Amino acid sequence: MLRGIGRPSLAALAAIGRVALFAASILGHLLRPPVYWRELGTQMLQIGWFSLPVVGLTALFTGGALALQIYSGGARFNAESVVPSIVAIGMVRELGPVLGGLMVAARVASSVAAELGTMKVTEQIDALTTLSTNPMKYLVVPRVLAATLTVPVLVGVGDAIGIMGGWLVGVTRLDFTSVTYLKNTVDFLEPWDIGSSLVKGAVFGFIIALMGCYHGMTSGRGAQGVGRATKAAVVAASVLILAANYLLTEMFFTS
Repeated sequence: MLRGIGRPSLAALAAIGRVALFAASILGHLLRPPVYWRELGTQMLQIGWFSLPVVGLTALFTGGALALQIYSGGARFNAESVVPSIVAIGMVRELGPVLGGLMVAARVASSVAAELGTMKVTEQIDALTTLSTNPMKYLVVPRVLAATLTVPVLVGVGDAIGIMGGWLVGVTRLDFTSVTYLKNTVDFLEPWDIGSSLVKGAVFGFIIALMGCYHGMTSGRGAQGVGRATKAAVVAASVLILAANYLLTEMFFTS
């Protein structure tokens, strides 16, 4: 029985250690030249700009649904007027960063893991080493840096679109006036709410790229290995985003 408990525990600790060493290697390469600016720009376009539609649509419908739910619940104790403030705080503090991070994880972590895993299977990574190009510098660092820089921007845009979704529902369905809704939103939203949302976005972006690159670079041979790496990258990124969100919320909003 003890062996059955110890074996998976040691395996989990070993996996955590490998990921930690991989992350430390990324940070070490990030601080040393050269920087492949063209590859960085390409990855910022792939991760940031092409993820904007799915993040925007997710935030829009989430903000609208949140406004309907809060209005319905608040009507039970005559608190319908809190809809704008709670929609704004809920979207900026929690739903915007978390849902945006999960949507980007589903799109980016899977594609990065599949791309790097396929390059490993087809020996393209070995070819880079033969050509005296460090795979970590050329493949991993631009993806991690691009995700860390662009996901906060996506989160900020998603927060704004989510608030707009609540505003649309509030004005068209819940009989709020536009001026009143926007005034309540601005009055109850504090600068640190926005700052914490952007910090969460940066952390989530690092986690997404880290999991995608780690599982892609360590994938098994063949199509099955790439498939397992892709699945593991999405699952690990999603779980770590939720765990990191709790830790950051505990750090930012509890005294």
